[in-house]
Amino acid sequence: MTNWNNTHTLILGAARQGIALARWLSRHGSHVTLSDSRSADEFASARASLADTNVEWAVGGHPLELLENTDVLCLSGGVPLDLPIVQEAVKRGIPLSNDTQIFMDVAPCKTIGITGSAGKTTTTTLVGEMAKLDRRPQAIDRESSIVYVGGNLGDPLINYVDDMKADDLAILEISSFQLEQMTISPNISAILNITPNHLDRHGTMAAYTNAKARILQFQTGKDTAILGHDDKGAWSLRNKVKGKLFTFSLHDLDEGLNGAYLHDGLLNLRDGNAYLPLILREKVQLRGDHNVANVLSAFTIGHAAGFKLDDMLAAVEEFRSVPHRLELVRELNGVRWYNDSIATAPERSIAAIHAFDEPIVLMLGGRDKDLPWDEIAKLICKRVDHVVLFGEAAELIQKAVSTVGGARSVDLRRAKQLKEAIAIAAEIARAGDIVLLSPGGTSYDEFKDFAERGETFRKWVLELS
Repeated sequence: MTNWNNTHTLILGAARQGIALARWLSRHGSHVTLSDSRSADEFASARASLADTNVEWAVGGHPLELLENTDVLCLSGGVPLDLPIVQEAVKRGIPLSNDTQIFMDVAPCKTIGITGSAGKTTTTTLVGEMAKLDRRPQAIDRESSIVYVGGNLGDPLINYVDDMKADDLAILEISSFQLEQMTISPNISAILNITPNHLDRHGTMAAYTNAKARILQFQTGKDTAILGHDDKGAWSLRNKVKGKLFTFSLHDLDEGLNGAYLHDGLLNLRDGNAYLPLILREKVQLRGDHNVANVLSAFTIGHAAGFKLDDMLAAVEEFRSVPHRLELVRELNGVRWYNDSIATAPERSIAAIHAFDEPIVLMLGGRDKDLPWDEIAKLICKRVDHVVLFGEAAELIQKAVSTVGGARSVDLRRAKQLKEAIAIAAEIARAGDIVLLSPGGTSYDEFKDFAERGETFRKWVLELS
């Protein structure tokens, strides 16, 4: 849909995606109702931000009456599909959409979409830095070409689509929640990996994989796909690729495969008969094999997009970290504190543990997403001496670690909330240790999102003395 004039749109969820979409649709002539289950008292600032629009508000629930005269139902990220109002809309044949779908419908420029269970924010941010260097004014023979980076990361790009031009570039992080309603694919689509995540939403790995695969479904033979080679979930989708296929790997690539790979400590890129040595692994500033894989994926995406090699190299050499992703907060009394609040699944916490050789005081917890904890429990029993558990998932994790057991005894402590967990970790840690907040669960039992949890962790750690 590109003409929204005189339509009636119902948006569920008044967080940043819903608010951005409500503003854009209202500006383009739609009669918008923005509905949220929370009370009116929680939306003072949001309502003020939309005061200059004709957006109507329906708070405190989602009554089915809202569907009367509704042409399109738009879901913000995280809104469950099993809500009665969503199921009723499907029964009535009301189409579902979201801010990313609507952005893609009207975007005048080329698009790069990146999804995956882990690493998509780091990869999206790094590809954005590569693009900005590649398209900086002094490097091109035109007035300006703007790179927009957003989607599930940062600002919804629907905020900027009216200002975009044909020679701009939009780089989007896209979640499985957004992909479920999408019927359009980016020109370059990347699936980094597919590992257990959001099963509380999708129910099964098959349903979760199908949601991720939609980023490829609507591509054409002119488009490009990038699939992680080392991940069975991502690589199993290669038969769905309609255009050119690139891949990336921490190992040598088989003959005939094109993309970036690691060989003898050197990152390389192959495309047909062309071979490019890229950068020594030791020059990558990010810790852990999973971050080397993210850099390889960024090189592959950048190459597919036609970025100049020097600009890609410069971006990687300067890139340190993304906030809340293995972010060094401070060193105090010989103890280094790391913020990995983005780790909202056990698999991501496993990757964080593997990034360190030093002794670890691990902070785990938050809200469980119906994901298995047995693998991280095994790793803890092999690798971690001290674990501080907090939040709703604390008891569940404690049972998993206690069930695994092992020759090494693990010191398990419990805290109700994050602040108490920080105090316990500070008491335990000794010079040379790493205190690692890599929760493995979501933040919703105490904070509005992982970013607020990470910012609060950073603040409280900086107050330690």
